[in-house]
Amino acid sequence: MSDSEKKNREKIQEIFRVLADLEIDLLKLIEKKSIQLLEEIAIICASINKQINLILKQYYPQIVGMDDKLEIKSHLKFYYDLINDITDFVRNVDNFAKIDDRYYQILIDFIHNKEILILGKYRDICRQELTAFYDPTSRDNLEKIIAQKFSTRSREYFAMGPLEEEIKKISKIAGAIQTSIHNLEGIDQRELFDSAHSVIKYVVSSDAEDKLTEVGEEIRDFLESKGYIVKILPGVAITSAKLLRDD
Repeated sequence: MSDSEKKNREKIQEIFRVLADLEIDLLKLIEKKSIQLLEEIAIICASINKQINLILKQYYPQIVGMDDKLEIKSHLKFYYDLINDITDFVRNVDNFAKIDDRYYQILIDFIHNKEILILGKYRDICRQELTAFYDPTSRDNLEKIIAQKFSTRSREYFAMGPLEEEIKKISKIAGAIQTSIHNLEGIDQRELFDSAHSVIKYVVSSDAEDKLTEVGEEIRDFLESKGYIVKILPGVAITSAKLLRDD
């Protein structure tokens, strides 16, 4: 292992220790089983998401060793699911005055079973993914599939689907009260968006305009981790983020 890779691995381990502390704080809040703590839960979830994106953007790409990749990726899988579960929780709590205790217990059990899940379920999934990605034949087939999807994509590709829901969840946790995603059809300022495919508009409450930057950064970090190029445009109540695809 090179000195550079060793340093990046150590940075990742430091972040995992930070995440472990955040898990403890999150668990304490969930165990109180109170919807009054929703905002505090959402803040911790946003912090976890930010730490994960830091790993993905700065450190994980520099890791070469397959054993290290497998270990790190298995941990990341756990956190992906944790973030998804918590964002679903936040969304559902908005629709109910009271949540069944079993809902809380599922989250509690999930966090308690972290190590079992990482060493079992998530390690198995990640091993298969890494094998498929680095095996020449599997990768060649995957690249052909991706190339085909890109060749047939349309401007509506980003308008609907699971990715849109993820963006809305992340935006809401970061402080947005409304988020909408549009293609560029009919937008007069087309030249301002260059080769963008979609525009994300999000709104914060009038007493929380300081959240605009944070919402934009969270959306940008998430989409960049998915391979998109993102630019944030300034705004007062509404800010647009434009999504570009590499051709």
